[in-house]
Amino acid sequence: MNIRDSVKSSSNKVSAEALSLSDFVKDPTKSLVDRLESFEDIINLEVGDTGLNRSRAIEREFNFRQFYIKYEGDNPTGTQKDRIAFAQIYDALRRGFDTVTLATCGNYGVAMALAAKLAGVKCIIFIPQSYHTERIEEMTNLEAQIERCEGSYEDAVVESSRIAHEKDWYDANPGGSNTPLQIQSYSQIAYELYEDLGDAPKYCAVPVSNGTLLAGIYRGFVSLYKRGRTSIIPKMIAASSTQKNPIIQSFNQGFASCIDLDPKVIKETKYNEPLINWHSFDGDEALFAIRESEGRAFNISDKNMKEMSSFLLKKEGYKILPASTAGLIGMLKLQEKEELDPGKIVAILTAKN
Repeated sequence: MNIRDSVKSSSNKVSAEALSLSDFVKDPTKSLVDRLESFEDIINLEVGDTGLNRSRAIEREFNFRQFYIKYEGDNPTGTQKDRIAFAQIYDALRRGFDTVTLATCGNYGVAMALAAKLAGVKCIIFIPQSYHTERIEEMTNLEAQIERCEGSYEDAVVESSRIAHEKDWYDANPGGSNTPLQIQSYSQIAYELYEDLGDAPKYCAVPVSNGTLLAGIYRGFVSLYKRGRTSIIPKMIAASSTQKNPIIQSFNQGFASCIDLDPKVIKETKYNEPLINWHSFDGDEALFAIRESEGRAFNISDKNMKEMSSFLLKKEGYKILPASTAGLIGMLKLQEKEELDPGKIVAILTAKN
């Protein structure tokens, strides 16, 4: 597409400067310290510092005050997953791995494929045979190797981790030894919100699947509060597909830890796929965050997510993946149930459509 005379828009998802830095990162003749520094520059250029905007449309339509949207679609591949993908590729480089593996249903795989390509690391992605995400083509174009496997997403995680251990690959799956790194990466969202708002919001609403994102944001706010930077820790509002997420079900049933669901009752649709699972790998961390922050958890229907996605496109100009609106809808449900405490509200929109 021509935007200016003789200038064409690029299909690359990062800037020309990042691509130039990538050439340096991939050069084995350079020192590891210098290569790591260049990859850190790529992260600083491309990942995070996503947009925060006050949503007047939501305030007027649903009678809120000071309602903000944090739009993670600004990241290179259009989702919050870039935050943990780039952090883990940096870690893999630092530790001398030449291959990284993970299981995915879509977004995480694209994020890892891009980060790995920029670093010159081989990326092997396990995808359940029954999943047919359109993002597989993007992963392939980014030179990732796709491995199909039988069973559920959870089974694919187990298989990917098993082979990583067997072949000494970097295991980028959730729920393993890299969980602290993933949580730390997502905690950066809390710091960005603090910088933009000047304090923590009263409520922070987040879609949940494995629970890593919500747990990370909560840990970031806890750190800020303990350092005296914020006056409060937000109440964490979690939401996911109706009766298809262990975190939501466990919280609402009053369980002390995250209890697995029956895999046979989990039905995937094109709208709920990013949210559903029978086992949340970081479920206990997310459950702790909701409980300790005096938050709430809500089940959200496909219909509600589709309608909110359409509303945001029409009223705010955001083209949002329906599943990414779950946290926002959870906030609406909380308002219906009880009087809200005064203060700013933030809803995290995790991915563009």
